[in-house]
Amino acid sequence: MGWPPFPVRGGSLSGLKVLDLSRVLGGPYCTQILSDHGADVIKVEPPGGDETRTWGPPFVDGTASYFIGVNRNKRDIALDLSKPQGREVVLRLLAEADVLVENFKTGTMEKWGLGYEAMLRDRFPRLIYCRVSGFGADGPLGGAPGYDAVAQAIGGLMSINGDPASGPTRIGIPIVDMATGLNAVIGILLALAERQRSGVGQFVDTTLFDTAVGLLHPHAANWFVNGQVPALVGSGHPNVVPYDKFSTRSGDIFLGIGNDGQFRKFCEFVGVPELATDPRYVGNAQRNRNRETLRASIEGLLAQHDAAALCESLLKAGVPAGSVNQLPQVLEHPHTRHREMVVALEGGQRGLGVPVKLSRTPGKAQAAAPSLGQHTREVLAALEYSPTQIDGLIDARIALCGTP
Repeated sequence: MGWPPFPVRGGSLSGLKVLDLSRVLGGPYCTQILSDHGADVIKVEPPGGDETRTWGPPFVDGTASYFIGVNRNKRDIALDLSKPQGREVVLRLLAEADVLVENFKTGTMEKWGLGYEAMLRDRFPRLIYCRVSGFGADGPLGGAPGYDAVAQAIGGLMSINGDPASGPTRIGIPIVDMATGLNAVIGILLALAERQRSGVGQFVDTTLFDTAVGLLHPHAANWFVNGQVPALVGSGHPNVVPYDKFSTRSGDIFLGIGNDGQFRKFCEFVGVPELATDPRYVGNAQRNRNRETLRASIEGLLAQHDAAALCESLLKAGVPAGSVNQLPQVLEHPHTRHREMVVALEGGQRGLGVPVKLSRTPGKAQAAAPSLGQHTREVLAALEYSPTQIDGLIDARIALCGTP
């Protein structure tokens, strides 16, 4: 009895067995990263499916692109874990699993008799159990449900994003969910490294709240020193000037000038080297104090430039600058293709590439996201369920078998 054979793709995590009980984004993003780097991930969905399968349009064969984007390279089974027979399948899978990832409402796994402290730690001592939750299990907000935008709001991120006209604004991607997924990966890898020494697994606790608060640099660092509530500065940086969005004749660009040398190069490039020696702008602290007058001068200097050509020339001159690109411009950019950040998956789907490049054991985005219950029969058979038993689980709606 064991896990079904896994198509070996190589990668630094080849041979690692991950049971993914998570859904929506933070957990699935974590397990997709692990799978991109070779881990064998079996995703367990309820018979109704991960809710993000319905988060569209757009859809591909009835499945939303939202789900497709964070569930590649996984095998998929559908089980009703509220039933003892469904939980028995999970226990059989855990007999060989290295990692379990879940993001149920806190207390759910305990209610099912699958809690880490009460049951799984002793039964599977090498298991690394990673929980992704909104606020953790205890404390004033313990057990409360969490979504990305709620975490952005309560964790302070919205208060530092936006400008005085718009007011606090949600960051346009689910940054907290995705960063929590990254933190979960980090926690799992740390626990795996420690297990090499001790031979024992442990509990990895990651929350949206902790992640949101942890992303508050440099605003938190500033507040610890000066006690001032951050003001909304639009796209600008609270500490570094000029580090902001500026208009040109053909569109917006972002100047990321982080030191005096880059500022001098910029001033020379736009034909006003004397600006770098103006007493108001000598040194970042002075530029910060006089940011509005400097901004007005820069906008006037850039008004007749073409955004794309200007940024290309500035980069070659050693000045960090980038056009504010629309999504198609990014995904069709030659450098995006060169860095393999758009990839073709099996079945004709396309997706984002693997951002972490390893020289000897590179990750690979290969298999498209599975259909609901696509591998249920295969997995159950490998766990030594007979065809009759499998049919019984399916007929009782404890398991669901999808199309391959």
